[in-house]
Amino acid sequence: MAKLTQETIKLLDRLFNLKGENNVIIEELAKKIKRYIPYYGNNGGVTFSGGEPILQADFIIQVAKILKKDNIHIAIDTAGVGLGNYAEILKYIDLIILDIKHTNKDEYYNLTGVKIDKSLEFIDALNKSGKKVWIRQVMVPSIHDNNNYLKGLCEFLTKIKNIERIDFLPYHKLGDEKYERLNINNPFKEKKAMDKDKCDKLYQKFMILYEEKCSF
Repeated sequence: MAKLTQETIKLLDRLFNLKGENNVIIEELAKKIKRYIPYYGNNGGVTFSGGEPILQADFIIQVAKILKKDNIHIAIDTAGVGLGNYAEILKYIDLIILDIKHTNKDEYYNLTGVKIDKSLEFIDALNKSGKKVWIRQVMVPSIHDNNNYLKGLCEFLTKIKNIERIDFLPYHKLGDEKYERLNINNPFKEKKAMDKDKCDKLYQKFMILYEEKCSF
């Protein structure tokens, strides 16, 4: 959940959006993915994740076009923060795993350094696409583990169509070492990991709330 400035997002897109002479990389990647078709069975396929995969929109689209010729199932794990062209991306995606950072615009910005508008723009395109959605919520202590947030999340999710599944994941500390190795400030350095049992109880509480149309 480290903050990404708009300048950082644009730089990452320039670095990793493979075009022109690098198309051979796209073709080679697609070829490697196709080698595993016998192992996919009826439910397997490819998941693009990151980082934020939709920052590399052109790359995802070009690879997905090739894979779809062999009817390979494609999922994308995203927070919905890209640079647009969402309708074109979603054309080739079968399942969207949508990571929710926060539902309040101020808290969202505090956590990510990006305005929630970016994510809402993606959700609008997602709703229009009619694609299947799985929701993924990382539960961070003192941020997401309270009744106000659960109710806000419930109300937020009622605005997203075609949700098939909702998961809560406990926040962990596995990323701390990476911050140190890269000499980057870790805003969650003092934050403790979320207890798994507590996370499970919050999930159960949330699902009751969700099924009762967000009313305590």
